[in-house]
Amino acid sequence: MHRARPHILDRHNFDADILRASPLRLCSYLPDRASQLTFFLLDVNQAIDPHLYQYLAHQGFRRSGNAFYRPKCRHCLQCIASRVVVAEFTPSRRYRKVLNRNAQLSVTLRDISHASHEHYNLYARYIVVRHADGDMYPPSLHTFEQFLLDSPAQTLMMECREPNGKLVAVAFTDVLADGLSGTYTFFDPSDAYRTRSLGVYCVLQQIETAQTLGLDYVYLGYFIPSVKKMRYKIDYTPIELLINERWLRFDDKPDGDDILKLLQTFPANSYL
Repeated sequence: MHRARPHILDRHNFDADILRASPLRLCSYLPDRASQLTFFLLDVNQAIDPHLYQYLAHQGFRRSGNAFYRPKCRHCLQCIASRVVVAEFTPSRRYRKVLNRNAQLSVTLRDISHASHEHYNLYARYIVVRHADGDMYPPSLHTFEQFLLDSPAQTLMMECREPNGKLVAVAFTDVLADGLSGTYTFFDPSDAYRTRSLGVYCVLQQIETAQTLGLDYVYLGYFIPSVKKMRYKIDYTPIELLINERWLRFDDKPDGDDILKLLQTFPANSYL
C-alpha cells in the first residue's frame, strides 16, 4: 500500500554528505568488471521534492524504491544516463506501426495508491516468464510493494487495457519538475502479445504524456554501449546522453563505437 510521507527532502535540506559508496561487486552487464554505486536512502517518512529529483536526474541519478543511485565504477564509464527530448520527438515508421498495432488499447494514468492484485498478478507473470534469471525472481508481493508502490516520489501507473478491460501492460513513471522518469514496465508475456511490442508502446506513451504535460524529457535510464540489449534506449531521437559530465544531444541514433571513443577521452575516475 502506498503511504503519504510527511517530510520532504528538497534542495534546501539536501546534504551531499548523505551520499555513500556501495561495496564492490561483479557487474551484471559487463561481468569482467567490478561495479560500484554512489547512493543514498530516504527514510520511510521522507518524500522527495520534484525539483530536487530533477537536479539529481541531471547528475545521472536513478531511483529504485527508497534508493537514489548512480554508477561510480573505478575503471568504467559505460553506464550513461539517457533522456528523450520529447518536444522534438516524432515517431518513426517503426514506431507508428507499434502504435497502430495497439491502437485499440486504452491508456490511463493513475496514482499508485490504486494498485491492486490485478497489477501484481501481471507483474508476477512477467517476472516468471521474462526474468526468471533476474534479481526479482521469484516474484513476491513484498518486493512489488517495496520496489514500486512505496515510493518517495510522485509516481504514476500508466495502465494499458484491451477494449474488454483486460490489463496488458503497466508502466510506472516518476514525475520530475522537467520530465517523466520511467522506473519499471511490465506486460503480458504470453505468445499472443509477442508481436505487439508492448514495452516500446509504453515508452511511446510516456513520451506522448510528457508532451501533453509540457515537460522537456523522458528519462530512460542507463545506456551501455557494449551491451546489445540496452541499445533500444537510444532509438528514441533526439536523445541526450550524459557523457563526461555533460549532456550531449544526438539528433540521429548514435553509434555505440563512437560513444565508446568519447568515453575514452576522459579517465574513468573523472566522474564525481
